Amino acid sequence: MRFEPVSHDPRVPQQPGATSIAPPLPPAPNGRHQQTQPPAGVAPPPVAPPPPRPRVDFAVVRELRRELSERLTLWQRGREFDADAEDVERARLAVAVVADYADAVRRAGTPMPAGEERLLLDQVTAELVGLGRLQTLLVDDTIEEVHILGCDQVRITRHGGGVDWADPIADSDDELVEILQAAARRAGATERSLSTSKPTLDLQLPDGSRLAAVFLVSHRPYAVIRKHNTLEVSLDDIAGGRGDLDEMIDPLLRDFLRASMRAGLNIMVAGLAGAGKTTVIRALMDEIPADEPYVLLEESRELLPARRGHKHRAVMSFEAREGHGERGLDGRPAGEVSIADLIPVSLRMGVLRIIVGEVRSREIVPMLQAMTTSRGSMCTIHARTPAGVGERIVELALAHGREMTVDQARRMAGNALDLIVYVTVEDETAIGGRKYRFVSHVEEVIGVGEGSRITTTSVFGPGPDGRAIPRHLPERVRDQLLRVGYDARLLGRWIEAGAGAWQRPRHSRLGARPVAR
Repeated sequence: MRFEPVSHDPRVPQQPGATSIAPPLPPAPNGRHQQTQPPAGVAPPPVAPPPPRPRVDFAVVRELRRELSERLTLWQRGREFDADAEDVERARLAVAVVADYADAVRRAGTPMPAGEERLLLDQVTAELVGLGRLQTLLVDDTIEEVHILGCDQVRITRHGGGVDWADPIADSDDELVEILQAAARRAGATERSLSTSKPTLDLQLPDGSRLAAVFLVSHRPYAVIRKHNTLEVSLDDIAGGRGDLDEMIDPLLRDFLRASMRAGLNIMVAGLAGAGKTTVIRALMDEIPADEPYVLLEESRELLPARRGHKHRAVMSFEAREGHGERGLDGRPAGEVSIADLIPVSLRMGVLRIIVGEVRSREIVPMLQAMTTSRGSMCTIHARTPAGVGERIVELALAHGREMTVDQARRMAGNALDLIVYVTVEDETAIGGRKYRFVSHVEEVIGVGEGSRITTTSVFGPGPDGRAIPRHLPERVRDQLLRVGYDARLLGRWIEAGAGAWQRPRHSRLGARPVAR
């Protein structure tokens, strides 16, 4: 194939979100950085604008992708190969195709910078596997969430709450739909689709991000990507051990949760969307012994990194399957396998722990039933407030069927759950602050009290800045904790002091709040 080089305009404007990297200021004699001021009356030298980020001509990307696809097809003919061999050959051919194009550009007298060549290679590879320009967003670690509102409206939320608008990720809405459909076809073990009969999509992307999309029933195709940059995280990490993570718990709470996992307590992690429930449950899962078998159930895989060599070698990961075609007598699409269907199967797999990524509907009933016969099981649930978790459980349980009653749902929850961990998110970006995510409550479930209400004790509750501090000694689970060497009475002096052991101050724009007693 003969490549025709394209001209590269150095006057290309800077893309949104571009940053410049400047050398650090020299330290002052006192050890602190100081800024050198020009002499009086002398104008400071003009500051050079940061260099523009390289831009990609996507007509070239598509042409190189076609060439790469042709070369890969020729390699595959008459050859036996496995997925790993194909990946290696695809990477080798991609480098060769892009290098040939870069050589053609250089021969035309327009050298291609190494950074631009690398970006072109990334885009060609992404185009071949079906992600297209979406790949540029997935590899940016500063991005937390992406809202795609049609092909040309791409809103980016960065860590800390900053918002940018990115370049279009497709030339048309039809091309955007094709990208989403290609991602669905490559979703993994269970069938996913985005079509006229299934206009919604929910899946995990290869990097672990969560993608939800909809078209036809919306004005334009829409998609939301929630990136998970913390696929592997521990309790030590979220207790301030990693600088790139919020301090979501303090050492007191870390030790309590660690002991709770060793004791095999059943834990429900609750909070609003985006509060950090997934991060917390990942950190709790890290406490499971590496060789212990357990079952992980999810609507779409999100909790366990989709790669080989993960710490937990004995985990059995199940994923729900969407139904397609006509509905049966039970009103469900043919071929559908739900989380509720998988829980009874999990109980026959010879494990003590069952973990459900998120309970959203009638699967909460078999989940609670499983917890009454298991140890160390966990799930997450959406709830607006800590006090609303119990009623949210009842609401979902009633969706199980007419035979379920409010009193029965509460009794099930009271018998099945040991702890409810509530994760709070406070967004102060609108007043010049940032997003704060932290555990604010740990409720011990005592049982069902008067009026058939779920009775709880606040082992940890909000302190002056809203973050959890010790409040009461546990009652029901005290002996279970003692058996694994954790004496909860050590929290007594912290309870008396009305303080926690948080390592970093939280600089809220709203100031301190009174301690709730």
